[in-house]
Order: sequence, then C-alpha cells, then structure tokens
Amino acid sequence: MIDLYPFAKPFIHSLDPERAHGMTIALLAKGITGAVQRPRSYKILRTNVFGLSFDNPVGLAAGFDKDAEVIPGAGKMGFGFVEAGTVTPAAQPGNDKPRLFRLSRDQAVINRFGFNSKGVDSFARNLERQRKSRASAASGAVVGANVGANKNSNDRTADYVACIQRLYGLCDYFTVNISSPNTPGLRTLQSKAALEDLVGQVLEVRASKQKDGADRTPILVKIAPDLLDSDIADIADITLASDIDGLIVSNTTINRPEGLRSLDKGEAGGLSGKPLFEPSTEILRRMYQATGGAKPIVGVGGISSAGEAYAKIRAGASLVQLYSALVYEGPGLVERIKRGLAAALKKDGYTSVADAVGADASL
Repeated sequence: MIDLYPFAKPFIHSLDPERAHGMTIALLAKGITGAVQRPRSYKILRTNVFGLSFDNPVGLAAGFDKDAEVIPGAGKMGFGFVEAGTVTPAAQPGNDKPRLFRLSRDQAVINRFGFNSKGVDSFARNLERQRKSRASAASGAVVGANVGANKNSNDRTADYVACIQRLYGLCDYFTVNISSPNTPGLRTLQSKAALEDLVGQVLEVRASKQKDGADRTPILVKIAPDLLDSDIADIADITLASDIDGLIVSNTTINRPEGLRSLDKGEAGGLSGKPLFEPSTEILRRMYQATGGAKPIVGVGGISSAGEAYAKIRAGASLVQLYSALVYEGPGLVERIKRGLAAALKKDGYTSVADAVGADASL
C-alpha cells in the first residue's frame, strides 16, 4: 500500500507547527488516522509490564494528546499504548506563542508549551466518555495519564495528588511528570528529599483507593536526560525503596548538542527528536544498571526506526515511546517499527520482547 504522508508532508510543514498539530488532532477526533494500512498484531511483540498486557511495546509519548481528546484514533494507528497529557489540576494556557519549532535539518523539535492544559476535569470527562463508548477498548491500546503541576501552584506535590485522585479508575497507569524543562522549578522535584515526599504522597492516594476497593493502578515517574551521577543514584534508590512501578526515561533535554544545523536551534525549550537518542539511551542504560533491572523502564527519546527502538530495549527498556519522529515520518512509522522490531527479535533468537530487555546493559 502506498504511504501518502510524503506527498502531504510539504503542505503540513508549510503550516505553523502548532497549527499543524491542531489540525492533526482535529482529524484524529473524526477518526481519520492517516495510517496506510490496518495495524497488524505480532505475537512476538506481545508483552506484560507492571501487570498490564500490551499488544506491542511501542507507545505514543505524552505531549501529543494533551487533553485526552483522541486516544481511540491514536490507538488505531497501531500503538500498543497511548499516554495522554500532561494534564494539570486547573486549566492554564501555557507559555506564549510561538512555542513549537521544527528543526527539520536535524529531524528534531523544540517545544516550550509549559503544560498548556484544559484542566483535569475536562481530561476526566474525555476519559469517561471514551470508556463508556468502549472506543478506547476497541483500539486495543493501554491508556496512560501523564500528570503535572500548575505553573503558579503554591504546592506542586498537592497538584499531582489532586490529578491522581480525580483520574483514578479512568486510566490504566499514571505517569508523574517531574522533568519538563518548561515549567520553572519543576525539575527540582527530582531532588532526593522532594522526590521521596512526592512519591510517598501519590502512593498514599493509591493505597487509599485500593482500601476502598479500587484496582491497583501502576504509577511511573518520568525523569530528565540531564542528570548527574548522584541524581541517577538517588532516583534509583527511591524507586527501589518504594512501591513505584517503573520509570520513563527520558523527557526532553535543555542541552543543545554540537552540530545542530537548523535555524531555530537556539530557541528556548526542550529538545526532542533524533539528537536526543544517544543521550537518552545512555541515561536509560545507566538507570537500568543502577536499579539492577528490578523496575520496568519505558525508553523514550529520539526513536525514529525499528533499530533505535530495539537499541532502547537492549539498553534496558521494557517498553518504548515516540512522538517527534511522527512529524517527519508520518503515521506509517508505527507499523514499520513494529515489523522491524519483530524481525530483529527473531533474528537474534528471542521469543519475546522481555527476553531482549537489557541485553546490552551489563549488570
């Protein structure tokens, strides 16, 4: 089947990036995915991580569907899981525009959205509607909710607690996003004392919900790629000592690698896409080693091919996520990665994704 995205790409890229993204969301809301073929299921890609069953380990990263508006459409693109958000308790506009930049010559993106969100009540209504219609179940995708804090909050930890309280039972897992570079001071929550307090409080919410009869919903923490060795050690210690279910490694970077060629390379914000692949994969490998592989890790950052997805898995990722590469490769990328990943596993003699996790990360 012919992939139409290369023909549509010049028009899409002629638009302002945020306008193009809005148009994509509108199309997905109408059920138009742009996928060139019906998603295929590969037995070798089926996996079970933190108690959830995934048709495949390839997920859509947070930031694409900020308000949980198009989870069914995104799932129909072939993703094994879809993470919506980041959502904040109160609605907020985010940072001033322009705040999204394509670095086409580098196959990268810079964003400084600043958690623009319609608020947790709107997000919850969208999840409730989709669950009632069973649309998300039909897509086959596991659904995650990425939660954050309002920019002007006086108690950011309380914001995370409020989001999880409101959304509990409406999603399959939570991600506590403490690593966005676009909300001033947010990354300080990665410090040992702050993270211990935050983890303790969100886990108390889950314990309370379970005491009232609710199911156990996995809770993950998303960290930055710009970490010192001491940061990695502290986060690993807290993760191992707590009942946190796993980590997402990593968010966008504030660093600007040498060799960036695009005109907008100096814009403030978080850099994602191809230049993030190597540093995020190295942090992933080091975190896998620091935790001894005891807690699952979701690898994200710079994935644009099956080979890169496989490299993340071999570095220690049980699941992977992508987003920025869709800007340049289109929706057909998801099936290409799944097909190539299945072939790579078979070629190396593995019978499952789990068998390959950490193969290149000596413990």
